[in-house]
Amino acid sequence: MADTLRRLVNTSAYNVLQEKLEAWYNDYHLKSCDQNLNRCCELVELTSKVQGQLFTILSLTAKEGGQYAGVDTLKSRFLPWLGSSLFITSSGVTTDTSLNLIQESMEKEKKIRALSDSHEQEMQKVETQLSAARLQLDTIKQELADADLELNDTKNRSATTLLASEEEILQLKADLRASRDQTDMYKRKLDVLDDFERQIRMLKDEVSYLTAEKSLLQDRITRSRSSSPLPRHSRSPSPLPFLRSDSPTRAQLTNSSRHSRLVTRFTDIYANERLDTQNLLSRYIDNLEMVQRIIFISTVESFHAAKMAFRQFKLRVRKTLSPTHIGQASLDDTVLDYIVRNLDLYDVQSSVNDVIRAMNVNPKISFPPEIDFIMISSFIREMCRLAFAMQTLEPPLDLAFTTDGELYSESKYRRSYDSEFTAPLVAYHVWPALMEGDNVIVKGEAFTKRGALWSPRRSRSRSCSPNCSRGSSPSRALASTSCSSSPSRLSPSRL
Repeated sequence: MADTLRRLVNTSAYNVLQEKLEAWYNDYHLKSCDQNLNRCCELVELTSKVQGQLFTILSLTAKEGGQYAGVDTLKSRFLPWLGSSLFITSSGVTTDTSLNLIQESMEKEKKIRALSDSHEQEMQKVETQLSAARLQLDTIKQELADADLELNDTKNRSATTLLASEEEILQLKADLRASRDQTDMYKRKLDVLDDFERQIRMLKDEVSYLTAEKSLLQDRITRSRSSSPLPRHSRSPSPLPFLRSDSPTRAQLTNSSRHSRLVTRFTDIYANERLDTQNLLSRYIDNLEMVQRIIFISTVESFHAAKMAFRQFKLRVRKTLSPTHIGQASLDDTVLDYIVRNLDLYDVQSSVNDVIRAMNVNPKISFPPEIDFIMISSFIREMCRLAFAMQTLEPPLDLAFTTDGELYSESKYRRSYDSEFTAPLVAYHVWPALMEGDNVIVKGEAFTKRGALWSPRRSRSRSCSPNCSRGSSPSRALASTSCSSSPSRLSPSRL
């Protein structure tokens, strides 16, 4: 008996039974009915084996006790348990009831078998679908692999194409640079050609005037050698009657249209070229006041240089035309008409150089040492051309007299956006006013600020005093000779 009990202990049957019960409990809802029944039958079989071993141990134990040993225990515990466990259910069940139960159990078994068959069929269908899905998945994987290979091939071709494209781009950039250099060379040649054409036109004009002067001199010599006794007392018409005309000159006919065009050009420069120049200077100068002062002084100096150049040009034309002038039109009208017709003969570059020299010695403005005022030469050139053309009007247009610290005038200026609108004095000028005599044609712009100091330095738009202190150029030397004259001789109407 002891050996049998030892083997039962060593097999740990109850531990195995407990583990199987726990595993069945955990997987009960995941398994099918057949699987659960198989698990239950397995546990019943295991329990019956353990009970068989226990009954063997019970029998051996009873034999070891003798014939009458353990009878009371068997009567009091084992036999009642057998009776209550095996036979208590049959006492209240009739034969018909048991048959019905057997029939119901058979029907349930049939249903269970049908359900099991249907479940197996469904499982087969699912397995078939799963295999089809796996085949489809394998096909998709193969397609993805093919697509990946194709993508890599495309990337390689794209990389090759990109390298070729970069080489083409570099070649195109090189061609573009060469084309730009060639274009710049052609532009320079065109500029030189324009200069040649301008010089040719000037030479042709001079030749024509010299030819006319020569013909007139020959006519005079011919008349002086004539043998007619009454050439001086004759009151016959002039031998060149076609040159006498009472009709107005070209300058007089176009005065109003040129006036409107030049005023419009002045406002366009204020609205466009001035702002472009201000943006250009702002890259090198952080002080907005200094930038605006540079633009204002360059404008005033451009008008001054253009007026000086106009006076010189007018004197040269007058000297050239005075010996050959005939007709009813005055010499001044003829000279002005010639200047209007030949504005392209104005040497604007000389005036630009004079303006830059004057700005370099102006104490009110400064410039970084690495930059020169020549960078705004295009703006100065346009202002010089405009000012020179304005001197051909009747009456000519000029800039208003300005000085820092002067009393602000609503009729001549507008305040800048950053001004103190209650300040009565002008700190500095942003843009000059355009005048026709004493009338304001276009308002200027001024910056007003309280506490602006009075400065005795004056603008050179109408004053000749700065010219007396400068002798750096022939144009200013000519202007210095007129500083001792009266102010009326320097008025714009006398140009």
